[in-house]
Amino acid sequence: MQKIKEKKLALAPCSGLSPYGLITRVACSDMVEKSDNIISICMGATSADREGFRGLIKKYPIIAVNGCEGSCVDKILEQRGVKAAKTINTIKVLNKENLKPTNVSRLDEEGEKSVEALKRKIKNMIDKGD
Repeated sequence: MQKIKEKKLALAPCSGLSPYGLITRVACSDMVEKSDNIISICMGATSADREGFRGLIKKYPIIAVNGCEGSCVDKILEQRGVKAAKTINTIKVLNKENLKPTNVSRLDEEGEKSVEALKRKIKNMIDKGD
């Protein structure tokens, strides 16, 4: 397993249609937008075993950003022969911050706070490199 503090890494956000799935996608998208060293993995394409994603998921260390305890991101990656370098459970991160997003498709004030909390967690994980 590769360390996550290498030149490039990938974030694999939850694709679930829950408020937590939305938070993971927005937080990961924001992180990718701010860094040339971070890419995002499309879990739908990975799950569907699309050709271009077969090699991509094995090229960089991946942080799996699961929306809930179901850990679908980890499970999909494992089905494709990849183990995430690190895993985040968004519900646990947000529970520690007393945040509870409620909308599956729009970010309200609570949703924006949730995105910022998750981005801090991801950044901390990357900065520590472990």
